[in-house]
Amino acid sequence: MAWINMIPEEEADGELADLYKKYRSRESGMIDHILKIHSLDPPTMETHIQMYRGLMFGPSELSRKEREMIAVVVSVENSCHY
Repeated sequence: MAWINMIPEEEADGELADLYKKYRSRESGMIDHILKIHSLDPPTMETHIQMYRGLMFGPSELSRKEREMIAVVVSVENSCHY
């Protein structure tokens, strides 16, 4: 299984620290791993967020519930924690 190095929150500075603060979970106060994988190239974190928001909340014939169900099935098929 591949592993992507991630910069821990306590070691982040500059733009990355700002992004971690901006996208920290309101519930847990943590940064999701799916965002942390962008820590070595912070601008891609913003791009990822915009793509996610477009896919999950943008205009579509699929409901939000259907989109979430698809995401869960894909995660299970890829043996990813969702």
